[in-house]
Amino acid sequence: MKQSADLKRLLTSIDHKSYPAYKDVRGAYDFNTYILSIDHVQGDPFASPSKVSVQVRHAKAGFPAELFDTPWKKTALEDYLLRCFSREIGRLSFKAKGSGKSGLIATSRPGQEVLSRTACEIGRNEITARFEVGFPAFGRTINSGELIRIFFDFLPGCVENVFFYRRQNTAEIKKRITLADDQQFIRNELKRLDLVSFVADGSILPRETGVSDRPMKGSVAFHSPDSLRITLNLPGHGPISGMAIHRGITLIVGGGYHGKSTLLKALESGVYNHIPGDGREYVITDETAVKLRAEDGRCFTSVALENANSSVLLCIEVGAMCRTKKTPPAFPPPMPAAVPPRRQP
Repeated sequence: MKQSADLKRLLTSIDHKSYPAYKDVRGAYDFNTYILSIDHVQGDPFASPSKVSVQVRHAKAGFPAELFDTPWKKTALEDYLLRCFSREIGRLSFKAKGSGKSGLIATSRPGQEVLSRTACEIGRNEITARFEVGFPAFGRTINSGELIRIFFDFLPGCVENVFFYRRQNTAEIKKRITLADDQQFIRNELKRLDLVSFVADGSILPRETGVSDRPMKGSVAFHSPDSLRITLNLPGHGPISGMAIHRGITLIVGGGYHGKSTLLKALESGVYNHIPGDGREYVITDETAVKLRAEDGRCFTSVALENANSSVLLCIEVGAMCRTKKTPPAFPPPMPAAVPPRRQP
């Protein structure tokens, strides 16, 4: 395998050449503590950025095996590392100058959900992070000095701060893993108790805006009705109470702006785990649940709502006023236009 010094020499040799000469740098390079792989090189500074990845072996990363020994722990740790890496490289994006997308450094920016993503994967022997880099140029002339800054000045610090356990916030990592264990425990309890969803007391269900998935500040916390409240004893959090929804048909009734749609949206997104501080960390729905919605005035017919491999929660939102029969709106008859009197000759 080529060494990092080989990459620096190659970049220096192609400086001020035509942009396609960047294609020569494709390959893997050993940076001692990690391997840098240049997987795809953009053909133009204005094209989609180049695809780059880093691999850090577990022996050097130093993360304890118990942090990713189950699928849900592994996903939680991958998600956390990706968020950290996205913040680190985001601070350095476009600090290297040039034309077009020169200097761009970016990766996936996760939302509130904890999902398995290819941008950061924990494998059997290594941690792999994938991201994009805009290879710098002036016009269509290579500016390799700026790319050397990215690969040799910016990137090593980002990799060490994120993918080496000794540099991480270990308390925050353990908090994420404990939450993942609690969320998985609730999912197992849903199956055992023949439930479809659980909404913990104190959950913050309203979102910041219609286009933001962050929790609304100062909103009213959820409080379960007594008739539906159960208590679960989580392995990390301890006892937690909330609303349990059984299989079948559940009516959510209330007036306008009483939170019916907000609750339905939270139940819908409960098929995914959420990060700490989201407000919906303990809103858990069976992962096989799906959302069905009919247009106003239309109904579902001949739809199989349940099969052997899925659970069904059919929630019907009922507003303050219901009509069983549509009546056409009554409009006043049109008034004839006023005709001015005819002038006498």
